[in-house]
Amino acid sequence: MPPRLVLASASPRRRDILRQLGLDPEVRPADVDERLLPGEEPGEHVRRLAREKAARVLESVPDALVIAGDTVVVLDGEVLGKPADLDEAVAMLMSLAGKTHQVLSGLAVAGEDRAVDALTRTSVRFRTFDRDIARRYVATGEPMDKAGAYGIQGLGAALVEGVEGDYYSIVGLPVDALLRLFEQLGWRYDFGGLRPIDPTR
Repeated sequence: MPPRLVLASASPRRRDILRQLGLDPEVRPADVDERLLPGEEPGEHVRRLAREKAARVLESVPDALVIAGDTVVVLDGEVLGKPADLDEAVAMLMSLAGKTHQVLSGLAVAGEDRAVDALTRTSVRFRTFDRDIARRYVATGEPMDKAGAYGIQGLGAALVEGVEGDYYSIVGLPVDALLRLFEQLGWRYDFGGLRPIDPTR
């Protein structure tokens, strides 16, 4: 029997990527404090949050495989979260214009016996644009619930000049890392589902 999958996130983007793979998880958002700890590096921050979210939800569904993730945008060592308002969204976009930034995605999969996690780093270069372009994009409403104030899978694609790394990591769920974590827990992706890995083969 395939495992029961639970997504510890309210993100429609993470859910959509899983459905694209033919996986249809239950959605149970995790309630954890997402603030950066003093002295915490961005990479460890997203890994920690992914682990905490997976562990929190696993408490209520101990028979499931729980998938959790967290993503931040980092520019020159500074973490850019979700914008608090329209002005902050415009300011974030202008700070990214014409530059390369990093997208860090922490991912965790927790099961009955153990949990595993991974970190994915992807570089994104924005094309050069002016404040009017930034304001017009912000006026669409798309950036307001996204780290770094843009969505590469939507209208924000028009701001991007190039990507080096895992595109899906930018959207919020790095597929390659996810499949590797499944395998560490004894499950192999089989184009629409998961099957147990035969240890004798």
